[in-house]
Amino acid sequence: QVQLVESGGGLVQPGGSLSLSCAASGIMISIYTMSWYRQAPGKQRELVATISGRGVTDYADSVRGRSTISRDKDKNSLYLQMNILKPEDTAVYYCKVESYRSREYWGQGTQVTVSS
Repeated sequence: QVQLVESGGGLVQPGGSLSLSCAASGIMISIYTMSWYRQAPGKQRELVATISGRGVTDYADSVRGRSTISRDKDKNSLYLQMNILKPEDTAVYYCKVESYRSREYWGQGTQVTVSS
């Protein structure tokens, strides 16, 4: 069974930083494209960052320069480091794996709240 479990969310002040983790089981994430998405209340889910099987990264314009997506092959985990957080970063953050034949697996999400 494929499972993705996000963690690391919480309440942070504007300008602060946090690190999100996505622990995967039942699938080897090192060979697949993995992404972080987020969804704020009343809004559509949006792509935040992506890392390909070859390690090529892409970021949404809203987080470019403030965020870093990475993976640890030994731990079979995906990470998202976010800095200089803004209130508009408040959302539930989800981890996704894109495997063969465009199959997708999602985690249940972790809440990030940026507020003073």
